[in-house]
Amino acid sequence: MSTTDVKTLGVIGAGQMGGGIALVAAQAGIAVVVQDAFPGAIDKCKALHKKLLDRAVEKGRATREDADAALQRITFTQALDDLKGADWVVEAIVEDAQVKADLFKKLAQMFPDERVVLATNTSSISITQIAASVGAEGKPQRVVGMHFFNPVPVMALVEVIKGLQTSEDVVQRTVALAERMGKTPLAANDRPGFVSNRVLMPMINEAFYALMEGVAEPEAIDGIMKLGCNFPMGPLRLADFIGLDTCIHIMDVLADGLNNDRYRACPLLKQYVTAGRLGDKSGRGVYDYTK
Repeated sequence: MSTTDVKTLGVIGAGQMGGGIALVAAQAGIAVVVQDAFPGAIDKCKALHKKLLDRAVEKGRATREDADAALQRITFTQALDDLKGADWVVEAIVEDAQVKADLFKKLAQMFPDERVVLATNTSSISITQIAASVGAEGKPQRVVGMHFFNPVPVMALVEVIKGLQTSEDVVQRTVALAERMGKTPLAANDRPGFVSNRVLMPMINEAFYALMEGVAEPEAIDGIMKLGCNFPMGPLRLADFIGLDTCIHIMDVLADGLNNDRYRACPLLKQYVTAGRLGDKSGRGVYDYTK
């Protein structure tokens, strides 16, 4: 099965990442089935798709006909079994190794045809570890990392992660599919955090240490990094956008995977999460979004 044979993409998870992946695939002419067990997540995803496509039409980036056609290519379901007709599956659920392992074990049974690639959008969890969950009979060579970036419709990069058993053919097909979806795929090996989070998370963590030690106020830390390093978003603002709890989880993966406590989260970052200050999703993190 070549990339041009991918006519239906199954996306598991209707959150920010899954919804974004579904939208860019639909805009590339691919039929998409989005599965999520929570009706509220599906309703929110549908509304976001319509909002983004309406905005694209208003800005002249898409015609009304193209926008409507993209919407019609996306279907939603709460039942995992409804994905069985897909040619390719991308998982975009919670960043939890055991939850992903349980899901991939089910997917391997649902899709006995080894030509169906099982991709994960994980940002830090080992692809080799996830692939091991399918067992030899589940063909771990078809499990690959396909790490999109948030917001998916805007960010060009897809990190393509080859696990220890991932076949070169699957890697090349993943690269080709990402390009078909209008993305720029760049390859990385299966190491904790891959490239993006291996570099990004220590920087975010150091920004929290600078804040904790009173080096500067949050606005100054972010402003200096934006103006001095040409970042579009400062590290503290970015942490709020990602989710402070998610940042801690990724840092734990790095520390455990690399056997080095220098990747552990700053005490202030942990304190914010303990207080329920998770960033954008809770209304307050480093910054207050409730005002």
